[in-house]
Amino acid sequence: MTATLDDEGADLRRVNAELQQKLDEALAREAATGEVLGVINSSPGDLAPVFNAMLDRAVRLCAATYGHFRTYDGQGFPLAAVRGEGSLVAMHHEMRHFVPGPHNPISRFLRGENIIQIADAAADEAYRADHGWRALIDTGACRSVLAIALRKEAALLGYISVYRDQVQPFSEKEIALLQNFGAQAVIAMENARLINETREALDQQTATAEVLQVINSSPGDLAPVFDAMLEKALRLCETPFGYFLRYDGEAYSLAAAKGLFPEFLNYMAHMDQPVAGDTNARVLEGEAYVHVVDLKDTDTYRSGSPLRRANVDLGGFRSALMVPLRKDDRVLGTFCIGRREVRPFTDKQIALLQNVAAQAVIAMENARLITETHEALERQTATAEVLQVINSAPGNLTPVFDAILEKAMWLCQAACGGLSIYDGMSMRIAAGRGYSSKAWEAFREYVPPVGAISLSG
Repeated sequence: MTATLDDEGADLRRVNAELQQKLDEALAREAATGEVLGVINSSPGDLAPVFNAMLDRAVRLCAATYGHFRTYDGQGFPLAAVRGEGSLVAMHHEMRHFVPGPHNPISRFLRGENIIQIADAAADEAYRADHGWRALIDTGACRSVLAIALRKEAALLGYISVYRDQVQPFSEKEIALLQNFGAQAVIAMENARLINETREALDQQTATAEVLQVINSSPGDLAPVFDAMLEKALRLCETPFGYFLRYDGEAYSLAAAKGLFPEFLNYMAHMDQPVAGDTNARVLEGEAYVHVVDLKDTDTYRSGSPLRRANVDLGGFRSALMVPLRKDDRVLGTFCIGRREVRPFTDKQIALLQNVAAQAVIAMENARLITETHEALERQTATAEVLQVINSAPGNLTPVFDAILEKAMWLCQAACGGLSIYDGMSMRIAAGRGYSSKAWEAFREYVPPVGAISLSG
């Protein structure tokens, strides 16, 4: 009887222990989930602390030796976070952008799988078929593997992976736990994308408003407009330097610059005609934009193209983006921004610079219309003033000639001028402005004969 009671007590204690263990595990998972959600809420738009927090909890709760997080950029998997110690972690840091071969287990994510579970990586076919995978396994820190794909609908966003240094497959609960972290990561990435897009849109709207304010505060004056546009473009495209060129139909001239080396500025001030194959020539030939990932790694640079070599050798450009300003089919100028490291511009940044170029075209057209309106008004005013002099001095031509000459010189921005009367035989000067007294006396006394080699003749 006593033995039976003892057995029943032992069974009860075992059941209680199992229940307590399950409860502890559930509480640990809930606590980890809550902690990760807290990190997500405290760092909106910043994924680095989120990935680090998730990986810390995933490695601990799955009793793994180490783990890592990688995102997917459409070509490969950049490293986002790694946890653990030893040579395996060092290898991941060295392999910042990982492109799996066809036999690497991670390539299965590219083919649509969502869970990769390998009980013994050293006994798996991939160990023999993929050199990179074999190098990871040979560190001794990777035997049992669990990796979960991060997907939004069908789109692959990355993966989270944990490893053990012994052959000990992961349980269904641990798989479910890692899947839960993966789902949280997708939510965090989507939230970050929406927040960053909202911030980018707000930054663009703010930049547009600031440029419009400059345009309104300096009607007809394009210099501060070009400076403001270039400054905003550089900030939004995350690059330190660039320049704006105006084009008059024959040659380019520097209109604005930010962050350029003095030697390159001097070169740009004396820049000649665009050379065939150069970025400036390509936009004249009709290209919507010119994006060169590495200016130094181009045939035109190697062939000694003047502008391309100057951009690199004097300006320090490596990656460059050039967008033209077009009115109908005419090129009015170009924006060019660059980086001193090889880092291509994104589609969003290209679209942003195109938007800035479109604003510049509007500003130039507004300035042209304002200038033409001012000129027309000045001509009308000058004509009215001359007519007023004529009406106020009937029969007296001297003040009329003086007024006509004054307005003509003012409208034509001339330094000096004269008005002469032809009597059928010779020219006699009737009004003059801007001449020295000695020159004026000589003009008054000199009457060129008919047919003389002179302006009057």
